[in-house]
Amino acid sequence: MIEYVITVNSTVDMPKQWLRERNVTVVPLKYTIDGETYPDMEGLSSKEFFDKLRSGKTSVTSQVNPEEAKVIWEPFLKEGKDILHLSFSSGLSGTYNSMRIAADELLEEYPDAQIVVIDTLCACMGEGLLLHKALQLKNQGKTLDQVQEWVEKNKLHVCHNITVDDLNHLHRGGRLSKTSAILGTMVQIKPIIHVDNDGKLQVIGKERGRKKSLNKIVDMAAEQAKGWDNDLILITHGDCIEDAQYLAKRVQEKMGIENILIHNIGTVIGSHTGPGVAAVFCMGERR
Repeated sequence: MIEYVITVNSTVDMPKQWLRERNVTVVPLKYTIDGETYPDMEGLSSKEFFDKLRSGKTSVTSQVNPEEAKVIWEPFLKEGKDILHLSFSSGLSGTYNSMRIAADELLEEYPDAQIVVIDTLCACMGEGLLLHKALQLKNQGKTLDQVQEWVEKNKLHVCHNITVDDLNHLHRGGRLSKTSAILGTMVQIKPIIHVDNDGKLQVIGKERGRKKSLNKIVDMAAEQAKGWDNDLILITHGDCIEDAQYLAKRVQEKMGIENILIHNIGTVIGSHTGPGVAAVFCMGERR
């Protein structure tokens, strides 16, 4: 069996140490804030980044450039390794298309290689959960083709349950009208969001008050996960660790799952959600 590697985009939002321990190579997107451009996962700390957003700064993100992807991938091909790439959702970024272009161009130079680029239709730790499952299969000795088949079959079973604290960031991203954002903020309306089967963010409900919105996304995860073997639940947050810890406690109570990984949301995804975002990711019957 030809050796292969699994690579991801930085929007996977898993801890850097977790990725290093599993030898996962990351192809980063970028963000620009306060006149400086950084690779995702680098530059500012989570606290510094969200403090800038709170002070009124705007962060602008940019997708992967095919040439940058080629530079990261080519050393593996020179070593005779194939590549399975789990890409950021095409419903949220042009990154998937850039990764496909990079793969096509490299395959012209390395015609005997295999580069598979999967549109995960996932974002943030939804990508992370899919990566976790793919790595498990690889460690069990599954081939690249077998892992690809499993990911394609199961990617729409990765459930994203999200709430945000500040509606104005959603407005700037085109998800809410300005009037809805202003009125919702005044009456403490907290939207409930998910990633749909097209890999796009959709507002699917609302709760009045932060605690109710946090409880709601755990309730959703618990319902989705019925009948599914979730060996790991992922929780992300936008510089609101107390809320993330509350979610973890609720997951333990409602779902009986102890293996929970909490990590701050990345700078690229966080640019669009703003501070105060909180989310629970699980495998489930439907999104």
